[in-house]
Amino acid sequence: MLIKKKGRLTPSMEDYLEMIYRHCTTQGYTRINQLADELNVGAPSVTKIVQKLAKLGLLNYQRYGIVQLSEEGESIGSFLLERHMIIEKFLRNIGVNNTLTDTEMIEHNISADTLRNIHLLNKFFEEEPTILRKFNEFKDLTEMVEDYS
Repeated sequence: MLIKKKGRLTPSMEDYLEMIYRHCTTQGYTRINQLADELNVGAPSVTKIVQKLAKLGLLNYQRYGIVQLSEEGESIGSFLLERHMIIEKFLRNIGVNNTLTDTEMIEHNISADTLRNIHLLNKFFEEEPTILRKFNEFKDLTEMVEDYS
């Protein structure tokens, strides 16, 4: 979990910051209604979290205006998206079908050391695709044997 000088980012705040980062990398900004639609929540809920993130110095936000990341918010948002992608890729590598649900559950509770090692394992699988293929063959074979048990 990320710790800020002025307070702790909750999993919900991390999700909002990650989504704001996603929007800002393509558009340079986002709006409350865009976030509400994307996160499937009401605009008042988004406004509340955005105001908290702005108080932490992670966003620039004016009521009824656009939402933009501060330099620090951009840095943290980048990390949050990278963390999400590392975990999602690992889950796809090991054959998890619904990666979004599991990624969301894991990403807020993973240690830096575990994340670093998962990232290295993902890179290893990229450089040694035969190892990943062997794992998938082993997994398929094990599942077939278990089906006949």
